[in-house]
Amino acid sequence: MKRTKFLIAATLGLGLAGCGGMGQNTGVYSTNQPVVERTNYAIDVNANPYGGISSDEKIRLAEWLSALNVGYGDRIALDFGNSTPSAAARQTVSKLAAQYGVLLHETAPVTAGNINPGTMRIVLTRSTASVPNCPNWSKTTDVNFNMANHPNYGCATNSNRAAMIADPEDLVRGAKNNSLDSNTGSKAIKAYRAKTNGGQ
Repeated sequence: MKRTKFLIAATLGLGLAGCGGMGQNTGVYSTNQPVVERTNYAIDVNANPYGGISSDEKIRLAEWLSALNVGYGDRIALDFGNSTPSAAARQTVSKLAAQYGVLLHETAPVTAGNINPGTMRIVLTRSTASVPNCPNWSKTTDVNFNMANHPNYGCATNSNRAAMIADPEDLVRGAKNNSLDSNTGSKAIKAYRAKTNGGQ
């Protein structure tokens, strides 16, 4: 009778230990993946459909861009609302953005609030990448009967990748190949082979 009670207690103990184990991820795929978040910054400036932007508005816009420390990966778009689009204003903003290495995008994201007549809204979209819940040392037990990965598995690699990538949007859709020559990527390989094989 005593032996039976001991076996039952041991079985329950193993069951509880299994519940406090590593988890259910038994594959090589990490559940800790980078997440890309977008933040929109907006400023409204007076824009004449024919005269563009005044000198004072140019200064205000330049100071705004400088304060945001605009750089590679940021996206700038214009929204004229119901006003007549101003080609001169677009050109002015395009030149200011080019000083930071940023090109204008055709479509502006939806922002809160109305755009008053005679003004345009400059929207800067900035993306950041991070890995939520990392580091994760929630499991410290050595019990791992199903050979599952630790909850912190993948945190270091993916956190470093999220921190180092120049444009976080590349994690979402990748970078486009804007090269006009589709054979550009293979030219270096052909040159290398020609050199190592004696020109053959």
